[in-house]
Amino acid sequence: MIIENPDDPRRFLAHLPVGERLPIPEDAAPSWSIFPYEGELTVRPLDAAELPEPDRHGEAGAAECHECRRPDEDFVWTDEHWRLKAFDAPHGLPAVLFLGPRDHHDLMDLPPARAVELGPMLQRAERAILALGGIGRVHVNRWGDGAAHLHLWLIARPEGQRQLIGSTLALWMDLLPPLPDELRADTLHRIATAMAADGGTAHA
Repeated sequence: MIIENPDDPRRFLAHLPVGERLPIPEDAAPSWSIFPYEGELTVRPLDAAELPEPDRHGEAGAAECHECRRPDEDFVWTDEHWRLKAFDAPHGLPAVLFLGPRDHHDLMDLPPARAVELGPMLQRAERAILALGGIGRVHVNRWGDGAAHLHLWLIARPEGQRQLIGSTLALWMDLLPPLPDELRADTLHRIATAMAADGGTAHA
């Protein structure tokens, strides 16, 4: 299929083997020692592209955005411009949090003043998580396929658990037994307190 229009989104789709089962390359993720699954695996057939893509939640603006309507008490820590929220679902990692702007922005339309603050805010949140002790690394990720309100993931790996390193940490997050409630509550309280030491309000 030849695409003559260089702006046609299909130019990145024409070579994809839609509907076919792909082989797993020998050096792909299932061969890694950090990959959480073993045994025989198959790749799902590739679905046809959906164009135009459906709107993400909040795409129409703040009026329909759940994050914008959340009270500060739903968050671990807040200040005038930023909010830090804990991942709601049970998980077995030391901490999984979202950092996002208070106002309804995605990365592309983040105002310059907020964009300047983003790096330091991520550093500040990482320091608060590392201060827990026993943290090997804090992974920072931004996917954004489900919601138009900017949210960056901060995912903490327990120190010494080398099988959880790298990009498969998010897969392990679904598999590990959840943290005990008391440990999770104490962890969030300590993160909130560390964040509030430099300003803002602790809610956890």
